[in-house]
Amino acid sequence: MDRRQRSGLAGGILLILVGLVFLAFQIVPGLRTSLRVDVTWPLIVVAVGVGLLLIGMMTGAPGMAVPAMIVGGIGGILYWQNMTGQWMTWSYAWALIPGFAGLGTILAAALGEGGWRAVSRGAETVLVSLVMFAVFGSLFGGWALFGPFWPVLLIVLGLVTLIRALVRQRV
Repeated sequence: MDRRQRSGLAGGILLILVGLVFLAFQIVPGLRTSLRVDVTWPLIVVAVGVGLLLIGMMTGAPGMAVPAMIVGGIGGILYWQNMTGQWMTWSYAWALIPGFAGLGTILAAALGEGGWRAVSRGAETVLVSLVMFAVFGSLFGGWALFGPFWPVLLIVLGLVTLIRALVRQRV
């Protein structure tokens, strides 16, 4: 089966599954209230991320793991915010999105695209994303993990960046 056939197959299966879900909501009206769609709607975003990953795997396109992780990660953030009512966390939760891309890069490498270099770049992206999350979370009052010493994270990240640049230059 060539790539075009696999893409058509994956798209068709995905459309059938989505159609079945919506048909179930139409046929069984109580399903919507029992699943509490008003509260769990962000799981639809997570499901779209899973669908993107499945399409990528079925079509032989491991790079689809990157958008799949971004969409799924944003769905996870939305789910947490919807369940807790902590919508103001968007002031720093956005910093996790590059980390989702890094995780997608690592997953794509595990699925056969990019090799160890991609794993290294993905891990760096995750690290930077987590540092940004901690800095902005402390700065905007989301949590006081580092108290007034959150700028130390920026200094450490700067030192790591300088050392890596010097080591790469010699090699």
